Amino acid sequence: MTASAVRAEGLAYSYGSRRALDDLSLEIRPREIFSVLGPNGGGKTTLFRILSTLAPQHAGTLQIFGETLPAAISRVRAMIGVVFQKPSLDGKLTVGENLHHHGMLYGLSGARLKDAVSTSLARLGITDRRDDVAETLSGGLQRRVELAKALMTRPRLLILDEPSTGLDPGARHDLWRYLAQLREEDGTTVVLTTHLMDEAERSDRIAILHEGRRIALGTPDELRSRIGGDVISIRTHRPDALAERVDRIAGTRAIRLGDTLRLESASGHALMGRLLDELSADIDGISLSKPTLEDVFVRETGHRFWNED
Repeated sequence: MTASAVRAEGLAYSYGSRRALDDLSLEIRPREIFSVLGPNGGGKTTLFRILSTLAPQHAGTLQIFGETLPAAISRVRAMIGVVFQKPSLDGKLTVGENLHHHGMLYGLSGARLKDAVSTSLARLGITDRRDDVAETLSGGLQRRVELAKALMTRPRLLILDEPSTGLDPGARHDLWRYLAQLREEDGTTVVLTTHLMDEAERSDRIAILHEGRRIALGTPDELRSRIGGDVISIRTHRPDALAERVDRIAGTRAIRLGDTLRLESASGHALMGRLLDELSADIDGISLSKPTLEDVFVRETGHRFWNED
């Protein structure tokens, strides 16, 4: 068995003078559900385009199940299934017709094609929608059809770009149930891009991207453990004046995020009590929380996941 489903080393890609990916390296294991997490502009969609063979990297090496891109592009395309962020269904065709034409593009025909369409519809629980026109379906059902289409060829690697876009909570839950089922029943490796932290939390491992670079990689628990304690957030009308005093009391430097000062502590409750005792006149609000993936992002970049600009 190939040791890696995906192995990327030193990937780079530029749009003119803007570096969308910068020396990106990562390894994705077979049967993993792997999330690429980052804010808009972080490089997620560019990486998706490269993994799905829509664009060649400008530098670095990329292998999918041991096949090197772009040299082995035909063999790689036969091994992957792709679900795009924007719907790729033909809205004027029925569900069955969409799958039928997709299968023909992959060289399926006759009884083999008919069986592939029926099997894929059944797996996603949409056999009864076969004759429905695609544009009449809800967003959640359209996403299920997209997934059924991608699974027709039994891909070893399923790549999804922002798969929860436009889905309600129930449809998002169903999507993740299907992905887990694919991994367990078919051994499919799943790679998805997302800007939703609660979605990334469901993955086996996460790569966090920022400005085209990988700033963190690990399981959700491993990433949160980088914080090593509690997170205290202090809202104040005097952030500049208060920052130095907070640093002195805490013995560590606080990060300023607008009108909020953020710091980490192994004994958050005790430190919060000291801060309130000494600085209450300048504190508009204070909170204590366990580390989140956004805290990991803040620690690595010095600013929030979502910037005002």
